[in-house]
Order: sequence, then structure tokens, then C-alpha cells
Amino acid sequence: MNQKSTTLQRLRNRYRLVVMNDDTYEEVVTFKLTRLSVYIAFCSTFVVLVGLTVALIVFTPLKYYIPGFGNRNDRQKLMALKIRADSIEASIQDKDAYIESLRVVLTGGTPQKRDTMLLDFPDPEKIED
Repeated sequence: MNQKSTTLQRLRNRYRLVVMNDDTYEEVVTFKLTRLSVYIAFCSTFVVLVGLTVALIVFTPLKYYIPGFGNRNDRQKLMALKIRADSIEASIQDKDAYIESLRVVLTGGTPQKRDTMLLDFPDPEKIED
């Protein structure tokens, strides 16, 4: 209990902050402060600055510069373009493979790709109805 009361007492001790003119030693401004009031002032300033920053980002077009943020239409358009690009890439690969196979056949060679799947046909005599 004693430790808690001394900490609280230290927060409530009053201090005087005096701003003086260095040439004339005239007091320009005097503030009576406590550690608690200074702590509250800094915390309040921090909360206000964070609130203003969040409001600036949320309510202005600055939010579009944040990675991963955008509106729904742009995200849908991006997904459609991505799917389209993937299908075009697959189509180009298929056409390249076709042209390569055609080139090999026309030059008199055999295609490199062969069907490796062995088909097991049953004998017609062994089929029972």
C-alpha cells in the first residue's frame, strides 16, 4: 500500500515550468504541471494524431495506395484478367507443342512423344455373353 501511495503522490506533485527571456531574465510564460497532467497530455496527443492519420487514410483516396486495398470492381477485373492470361498461356503452349510435332513429322522424323499407355484388349473368343 505504501508503494502505491508514493507512486500516486509522485504523479500528483506540482511542478512549475517557466519560460524566460535569456537576455532580460523576464518570465514569458509560466505553467503549473504535474507528472499526471503531462502524461495525459502526451497520451491525448498521441490518440488524436493516430485518429487523424486513420481518418486521412480511410476518407481520402490515399487508401488506394495501400497494398492489397482496392474496390471490389478492380479486384474482380484483376481476377478475370489473371484467368484470361493463364488460359492464353496454356493455349500458346499447346500450339507450340502442335507446331513442333508437325515440324518433326514434315521433316520425316518421328514425334518424340509416344503413347506410353498400354491398352489391354480382351480376346474376342474369351468374351462370354
